[in-house]
Amino acid sequence: MFSMRLTRPLASFALALSIAACAQRPLPPPVAQAPPPQAPASPTPPEVATAPDENALSAGYRLGSFADIPDWHATDPAPALAAFRKSCRGVTRRSDPSRLAISDDWVAPCEAAESAVNARSFFEASFTPVIVAGGDAFVTGYYEPEIAGCRQPTPDCNVPIYSPPEDLVRVERPDPENPGKTKLAKGMVDANGTYSLYWDRAAIDGGALAKRGLEIAYAKDEVELFFLQIQGSGRLRLPDGGIMRIGYADQNGREYVGIGRRLREMDALAPGEASMQGIMRWLRANPDRGRALMHENKSYIFFKELTGEGPIGAMGAPVTPEISLATDPRYVPLGAPVFLTTEYLDENRRMTPFSRLMVAQDTGGAIKGANRFDLFWGAGERARTIAGGLSSKGTAAILVPNAAARRLMQRMNLTQLNLD
Repeated sequence: MFSMRLTRPLASFALALSIAACAQRPLPPPVAQAPPPQAPASPTPPEVATAPDENALSAGYRLGSFADIPDWHATDPAPALAAFRKSCRGVTRRSDPSRLAISDDWVAPCEAAESAVNARSFFEASFTPVIVAGGDAFVTGYYEPEIAGCRQPTPDCNVPIYSPPEDLVRVERPDPENPGKTKLAKGMVDANGTYSLYWDRAAIDGGALAKRGLEIAYAKDEVELFFLQIQGSGRLRLPDGGIMRIGYADQNGREYVGIGRRLREMDALAPGEASMQGIMRWLRANPDRGRALMHENKSYIFFKELTGEGPIGAMGAPVTPEISLATDPRYVPLGAPVFLTTEYLDENRRMTPFSRLMVAQDTGGAIKGANRFDLFWGAGERARTIAGGLSSKGTAAILVPNAAARRLMQRMNLTQLNLD
C-alpha cells in the first residue's frame, strides 16, 4: 500500500508539518481531549523543505523516558507488539537513513519479541523513547479503498488498471541537488540509448499504455481509481460479488502533486472542505476541470493482484488498521514503534482523542519531514470517512532499541540515563 501507498506512494491530502527545533524539555502535552461543539476546519501545515541528506540527527533529538509519554500506562501496547513481530525480519536487514539505529540494533528486540508475554514490559525493557525535532507531529490518514471494478472491460467498467510496463527502467542520472553525484531515476531508454522521463498521468490516461497487455483489471469510475492510486492499494468489488485485492507494484517516477493543495490555491473549496470527501465532490461537480486537475499530479501507480493477509506496506509486511503508520524513513526508522497522540473526527463527526503505540511500517509520497505521519485505518466506510477527514496535530515519541540509544547518549554526552 503507500499512503500510497503501499510503498506506497501512499499519499495524503495535507502538506508536511514544518520541522520544529529540538528543545530539552518533556514531551509536549497531548492535544485537548474535550470535543468541540462542531468540527473545526482542518489545519493546513506549512510546507517542509527538506534536503536529501537530512535525517533525525540533523533535525535535532533528545532521549526521554516512558514516564514522559502521555497515556503510556493508559493504553494497551499488545496490538503494537503483534504488528512489530510481523516486520521484524525486515527491520534487521535494512539500512536506516534516519541514523537513529543500525540493523544489528534490532536483533535483540526482535528475538525478545518472539517470546514476550507482557507487551508493556517488553517495550519498556527493550526500547528507549527518542523525541525528534521537538516531538510536535502532524497526522493524516489513509485506508484501503473498495471501488467497483471488473476483470474484463464492459461499457460501464472500462478504466484500465495497469501492471508495471516492461520499458519502465531505473538508471543512474546526475543529481541536480548534489552536483557531481548521481542518483537512481525512473524513466525509459529508447533503442539509441537515449533516456527520457516516463509517460505522465495525462499520457497514460490518454492511451500511452493501451493495447500492450498490461491491464490486470478495470474500474468503473476514474475519480475512485485516482484516489485508490493515492492510497496505494485497495479492493475491487466485482460484478459477481467477489473481491479482487490489488496493491502497489511500481510508480512511473514522475512528481506527486497534491490536488487538495491546488484546490486551496484556487479558492475552490469552502472552509472545512479540504478533505478527501470534499475534493471528490468538487471533481464530480466539475468533470472537465477535475480531469485536468488530476493530470497535474503526474505520478501514476502500477498495481499487482494481491493474495493473503492485508495490504502490504513498504517493509513487505501486512499493515494493521489503527496500528501501522506511514512515515518519512529519514526521520523514523522503518519498523520502529512510535507512541502517537492526536485526535480525529469520527464517523459521527465528533472530535475523538487518539493515543496509542503504533509501528512505522509504510511510506508515502506526501509523507515528508520530521514527525509527519499517515495513520492506516483499514478498509470499509468507517475507515474511508475517518482517513479522508484526518488532518490533526499531535505529539510523537519514537522507540529505538537500547543499543541505539546508548550510542545516541554517547553522541550527546549524556551520562545520567540508565538503560539497564
